[in-house]
Amino acid sequence: MIAPIVITLLCFCSLHPTFGQDCPGRQELHGSLKQVQKLLSAHEATYMQSLRNLKKKINLLQSSAGKQSTRATNSTCPKLDVPINGRKLGKSHSVGHEVHVLCDPGYELVGSESRFCQESLSWSGHQATCRDINECASSPCLNAGTCVDEVNQFSCICAKGWTGATCQSPLPTFFVTMTNTSAATSPSTAAAVTLPAATTGPFVRPSRCSIIQGTTHCTCEAGYTISGRDSNTCTDIDECELFHNGQAGKLCLHSCVNTAGGYRCTCPVGYNGTRDGRSCKDIDECATRQNNCTKDQMCINTYGGFQCVRVDCPKIPHATYVKTSPMRCERNPCALDNKACSQTPNSFSYHYLAVVSNLSAPRVMFRVSALRPIGDTLRFSLLGGRLTRRHFTVQRSDRLTGQLMLVSPVQGPATLEADVEMSELERRVQLGRYITKVTMFVSQYEF
Repeated sequence: MIAPIVITLLCFCSLHPTFGQDCPGRQELHGSLKQVQKLLSAHEATYMQSLRNLKKKINLLQSSAGKQSTRATNSTCPKLDVPINGRKLGKSHSVGHEVHVLCDPGYELVGSESRFCQESLSWSGHQATCRDINECASSPCLNAGTCVDEVNQFSCICAKGWTGATCQSPLPTFFVTMTNTSAATSPSTAAAVTLPAATTGPFVRPSRCSIIQGTTHCTCEAGYTISGRDSNTCTDIDECELFHNGQAGKLCLHSCVNTAGGYRCTCPVGYNGTRDGRSCKDIDECATRQNNCTKDQMCINTYGGFQCVRVDCPKIPHATYVKTSPMRCERNPCALDNKACSQTPNSFSYHYLAVVSNLSAPRVMFRVSALRPIGDTLRFSLLGGRLTRRHFTVQRSDRLTGQLMLVSPVQGPATLEADVEMSELERRVQLGRYITKVTMFVSQYEF
């Protein structure tokens, strides 16, 4: 405020000279004016410096904004190639986003199923490829059949005497009876005779012989054959030995009992014989109430038997679970300040499978799917140790579904368990966890 006061005083003294005795002299006024000029010059310099600093800051902001825009445009990971005989789920390659790889039926995944774009603009995991599954690895062709591997299937070249998709059925067999002949004294004589049998019994019968034009022809009843050089004796054919333990394969699905002139097939406990007399069909003890399960247990039919199971909700610290259905437990709502509770699984579901021994693999055993996903990402994983991973793996079948795969045949009897976890995420933050507990009862029989 110095400059306005000095200028006002100067103008007042110039207009009213009568007050000159109270006004400063001209020399003093010139000195004051010089001070004012210096002060104005200093203010002007400060203002210009501030203006220059402001322009620099604006330029820096503009430059920074341009760089960020350029970086935002280029903040994507390299494009991932779709594997041959497979497909890719997920189109965004931006930082933090995931892509998933699925293989076509008949092919297995080698590499990482899920990969996400990292801050370093590189993908996590390893490049995925789809490898043809060898459907013949589990030796699905029976009775000395030859397996031919094809895409998502196989075919069997059956040995002589067998037919069917897996060479499981014997071809109708005609038993050729040996015939011994002997020269007759009169070539024109034709007569039928029955020669005495050397021995008698259910497994030994006399032959039936006839003389035609001097030649003796001997035959046996069905199920018998002429024994050695003795044309008078017919011996029972042991069909069980010939077809069950021989190179031709099995005549009965389970057990064969030789009978006089024939055979019969038997089934183990828990099975009934079928109409063809050779196969066995499982008895459903649960449906027919042939079980001893209590009221608080659930009956699970298995091949050749049954299992009584009881589903109890798990006890986990910081969370409480209640049974909402016979096969499902859900967590009670968590308090807002109970972070430990929010990290526990939202639900547990229980499923039981019955399979035969040495079931061919790989094959899908169970599928887990999200009906109404609430996040942007679903993850499927297999819980458990080496024993579980020895027999199972988890693969994604589509964006919302994961499937439990049996990777190797299992010799029964056995009971295997696998826990499949499905997690929902939003921007890589976990929203919920859901556990599916699968129990597989493996029969001791292959049927």
